[in-house]
Amino acid sequence: MIIAAAQFTARPCDVAANVTRVAGLVAEAGERGAALVVLPELAVTGYELDAITGDPDRLTFAPDDPRLDPLRAACRTAGVAAAVNCAGRAPSGPTISTFVYGPDGELLTRYDKQHVTDTEGAAGFTAGTEDGRFTLDGVTFGLAICYDAHFPDLARRAAADGCAVLLASSLYGRGGGARERMEIFPPLARTNDLHVLLANHVGAAGPYDACGLSAVWGPDGGLLTEGSGEEEGLVLSTIAP
Repeated sequence: MIIAAAQFTARPCDVAANVTRVAGLVAEAGERGAALVVLPELAVTGYELDAITGDPDRLTFAPDDPRLDPLRAACRTAGVAAAVNCAGRAPSGPTISTFVYGPDGELLTRYDKQHVTDTEGAAGFTAGTEDGRFTLDGVTFGLAICYDAHFPDLARRAAADGCAVLLASSLYGRGGGARERMEIFPPLARTNDLHVLLANHVGAAGPYDACGLSAVWGPDGGLLTEGSGEEEGLVLSTIAP
């Protein structure tokens, strides 16, 4: 199976432009033989915390939001599943959520970030309580969103549940963030015998300058593939879990 991390520079709060870009990346992933493509954290709006919580009617989403129709259509046309991160809606308030759409464009699962940062909590985002799982072509995947990966129990539960791959939609900045990802993800893969995929922003992302370097690590913690630190695009890896 080929899986892909998509890194790009989201336009702040420009939902239509970002959805169009994501749909194009899904189409490209299909052309390149990928079965699944994973997007960075808050890819649909950009990492614009205060803007999102200040205008939730416009900048939060349910999985069946018609504004997401172009990317679901791209999944159907390309025959590719997509893990798309955006601001979700919940009774407790806005969430940071991954909606996974199957190759038929239908929702496979929704996962709400369980470990919001202090900054995200202060902006008004609420934490999820349930683990995210889905199966595609016989392979079971677990979901994480950025800071979640810093809590080892999440990956341990994924491995215990039979997941072969952990997918992390994230935002890591240049400098410290680039080093941090190498401190977190290889041991996470090795300790839990998981493939781990990181999908990161590149360039301006809210208050951060994101470092790109989206990557996939094998179950031994070894780096299988890594993207550019400067350019948008897909980072693909063949896995055999």
